Amino acid sequence: MDIWKETQLKQLIYESSIENAYKIALGFFNNLGYEYCAFSMISHTTSHCFNDINLNNYSHSWNTHYEQNKYSTIDPIVAHCCQSMLPILWDRDTFAKAPELWRSLAEQGLQYGWSQPVHDVNNHSSSMLSVARSHCRISAYELYENLGYATFISHKLHTLATQKLTSKNSGCVSVTHLSPRETEVLKWSAEGKTALDIGIILNLSPRTVNFHIGSAIRKLGVTNKISAVVHAAKSHLI
Repeated sequence: MDIWKETQLKQLIYESSIENAYKIALGFFNNLGYEYCAFSMISHTTSHCFNDINLNNYSHSWNTHYEQNKYSTIDPIVAHCCQSMLPILWDRDTFAKAPELWRSLAEQGLQYGWSQPVHDVNNHSSSMLSVARSHCRISAYELYENLGYATFISHKLHTLATQKLTSKNSGCVSVTHLSPRETEVLKWSAEGKTALDIGIILNLSPRTVNFHIGSAIRKLGVTNKISAVVHAAKSHLI
């Protein structure tokens, strides 16, 4: 391994700030020949106040343009990274269904790039590390040659981002959302009705009633129906 790579990766290992770690990652990929580096993370839980982190060295005008045009809803890279753990190359074929976005990326010097997703099941979050440049098509060989670095860096940034979100959310009040049917079955359970009784009232099978009760129990983070009713009542959910 080149000395500069070893030095920067060691710096990254001991860095505890997501912002500083991103700067190290940016410098690392700049040295590999990529002009741009972006890291974004989103939490998929309902009990957070700050749900994302977005760090990049794109121009302010491009970030604004991307957001205003809601490109994330048609971006094939975002779609891929939301459902896969495999890296993906940016090329014309990838953007076949989003030609306008492909042209806009090229105009911004972001034509050649690739992205590496990270999925964190334990913390209900996902992130995406992307690198790009304005010239020279990126081959599959180049991607896999640098995949080890990208995997390490993406997981390091993801860990620091998780820590930052956890710290920010420590003072937030957890909000649980029950479906209308879950609310109904808990209300009737609070009245002392059995699954059979509730099924007759709501024209549901006892099995379906128990399914909704079980779903509410999981959402509320309790272990049984009585605890779910008490928790929901205290939280003014029923």
